[in-house]
Amino acid sequence: MSDKKPKSRKSVNKHEKVRISHEMSAERKKAVKDAMKDQEISKPEWDRINVSSEYKFNRKKVKPGEIRTIKLNLLKVSIGDSWPTSVCILHGKRPGPVVTIIGAIHGDELTGPSACSHLLSEALTSNGGPLDPSKIAGTVRIVPVVNTPGFKSNSRYFPDGRDLNREFPGRRTSNTTQRVAHRIYHSLIKDSDYIIDLHSAAKGRSNMPQIRADLTHSSSQRLAKSFGIEVILDSKPPKGSLRRVTNNLDIGAITYEGGGASTLDHESVQVAVNGVLNSLKTLHIIPGSPNRPRFRLLASGSTWLRAHGGGLLDMLVGAGSFVEEGDVVATISDPQTPGKSIDLKTPITGLFICSATHPFVTAGTPVGHILPITKSKNLILNQCDDESKLIVNGSLGTPVWREESDIDEISIEGEWIDGNVDSEWQKEWSLSNTSNPNLQSFELAAEEEDD
Repeated sequence: MSDKKPKSRKSVNKHEKVRISHEMSAERKKAVKDAMKDQEISKPEWDRINVSSEYKFNRKKVKPGEIRTIKLNLLKVSIGDSWPTSVCILHGKRPGPVVTIIGAIHGDELTGPSACSHLLSEALTSNGGPLDPSKIAGTVRIVPVVNTPGFKSNSRYFPDGRDLNREFPGRRTSNTTQRVAHRIYHSLIKDSDYIIDLHSAAKGRSNMPQIRADLTHSSSQRLAKSFGIEVILDSKPPKGSLRRVTNNLDIGAITYEGGGASTLDHESVQVAVNGVLNSLKTLHIIPGSPNRPRFRLLASGSTWLRAHGGGLLDMLVGAGSFVEEGDVVATISDPQTPGKSIDLKTPITGLFICSATHPFVTAGTPVGHILPITKSKNLILNQCDDESKLIVNGSLGTPVWREESDIDEISIEGEWIDGNVDSEWQKEWSLSNTSNPNLQSFELAAEEEDD
């Protein structure tokens, strides 16, 4: 290993410009503003005086104040594997909304299953815990793993090669994944009042903890802010996604992103657990006051950083890092030309919300996704650690309590390229031109959208 020190993030080498997002349309600005008007939730009358009745799911009953795990078969079959998954139901003694929390729609994304396991731990669900069903108003349904076959095989997809989160609402007599989507849609989505969908980034990259929601949809905006973290990406849900069909039913839905595929990022799991409890407190489903961030970044656009050479990528910053314009955030070296390397500089000051983790790149490969920060820079820096990484609310345990009025909201205007947050994680090479299976898997991951 070389003793040579890594290059400074401050470098004067020139680099190619990257595409910068355009300003959000006036029409969408107005829609987001209109949705903000319906944010205040008053404590409902049934919160203290009424009593729940039995809750029925999949032909089984759950008594008020009870926790019960019920198996849901993803496929209806007479022979073969029906892919049963566990639906854990916490049915409160008092009536209230139904909140469904989902993990592992993509089978190799482990943040959701881990966070759900923590939420269902004895420490949280036992007598006196925050999820003690005797104190719950409403019903909380937790599904740690939706994509059962993908989870068992560490695969993003279902066995037929399809992405479940692009097949909703599904069809009962169509292909395998569409049949599963139809089952989930009718068993878990349609009768929910709110849905929290827990994700990680696809292979080859890592996301900092962030929420994705359509902020023009009032109950989704409310749910997004209730989660209690700093970064909220305003985006229309992709076609066929759980978020899209949920919003079409006028059900509040958010996607939480944190960490990467096939890894367990403890910070992302901690933030997810804290965020779910925050949302349940805000909705008056469980007792207690939610903790809130010092500020929120409401982002409608971003900037992409791409490699302008090929070789081995050495990232000097990770997801969640605050970078200044001109900082060197990565170097690329080519083993075929020893001693030669190039620097990648960020074209703007901002926050890395996603960072590449795969070391192989060619010219044009996306390596970073940055939220441009043009105001309130010091507010953000004051919440960064010594390595300029944002300390996400809830990542270090229970944060300080704040009033909603104490939160600074910072709008980051623009629009997502092609209308999608992850549109620039494109396939960089043709699969037909390579026989390297490792390279093929990275190419597939590069074109995948996280949400």
